[in-house]
Amino acid sequence: MRKALRGRIRGCLLAGAVGDALGAPVEFDASLDEIRRRFGPEGLREPAPAYGRVGAITDDSQLTLFTAEGLVLAAVGGALPERSSVVRNVHRAYLRWLRTQGEYSRHPTFERTSEGWLLAVPALHARRAPGATCLSALASDRMGRVEHPLNTSKGCGGLMRVAPVGLALAADDPFGLGCDIAALTHGHPSGYLAAGFFAHVIRELVTGASLEAACQEAGEELRRRPHHEECTSAVERALALAKRGSRDPEAVASLGQGWIAEEALAIALYCALGAPDFESALRLAVNHGGDSDSTGSLTGNLLGAALSEGVIPARWLGVLELREEIERMADELCAAVGGGA
Repeated sequence: MRKALRGRIRGCLLAGAVGDALGAPVEFDASLDEIRRRFGPEGLREPAPAYGRVGAITDDSQLTLFTAEGLVLAAVGGALPERSSVVRNVHRAYLRWLRTQGEYSRHPTFERTSEGWLLAVPALHARRAPGATCLSALASDRMGRVEHPLNTSKGCGGLMRVAPVGLALAADDPFGLGCDIAALTHGHPSGYLAAGFFAHVIRELVTGASLEAACQEAGEELRRRPHHEECTSAVERALALAKRGSRDPEAVASLGQGWIAEEALAIALYCALGAPDFESALRLAVNHGGDSDSTGSLTGNLLGAALSEGVIPARWLGVLELREEIERMADELCAAVGGGA
């Protein structure tokens, strides 16, 4: 059981980073037509240069790593039984990420957030188009909360970093914890409910459920939450579209561009459901005129958690930036919060 869990946790984080890196070169392309002009009629098919190298990760993977570090340190410090303590640990991790970006926070703990080892990784100090909402929210003198939001943003920046929440089996209520961690920076219900849904799906996948069953389970939880209607509608559109059997970029475009949370979630679910293979799913997830690195990352998280690390092509892993650090963090997460499986 421990070996299988380790493979799924590694798969989730590595495949998410691979999807992030695959989408990075086209994140700011305005349309699918522009991508096809650059890469040919089938669009982007293999990792291409971004940020000066092939396989570069973006802020999506950076923040995912810091989420994982916050969870690990919460476990080591005995904070897992208390959800608010876990959220504070993850917020401290995000303040460390903020330091890597050369930014300052008015939060009273900012100068004292030096724990963990990620802060000492030079490559994590690179700026990879960090989201303005994440930067401004973390610069605040207080943490955002579901009950006391900092803003009304529903950008996907709260969603794209929460996969480790679902992987932390020793933490109760992945849906609620995912919402709380997303709400640190994104205050609109669709912004944090999409994150809660995603964390719940990852939990179901890593414990052996199918993606269809995981979506059903998370959907039931979603509908219990106030203001769920917008997120529920996006999820239902994605699931209905996936059942039709076609997998094409035009269908992705009908779900949105992925800049906002419920659209990014819908695109990832559609691309992961029923794709013939891992590579096809990730290519579908990044070839659109929108937030391609985030939709690629989320799709990778889903498939890596469902299928384990062996599903990732070796040639894509071979060029992935910070591969060893991602594997190390995955192993620490498994050891610290893997639930004793």
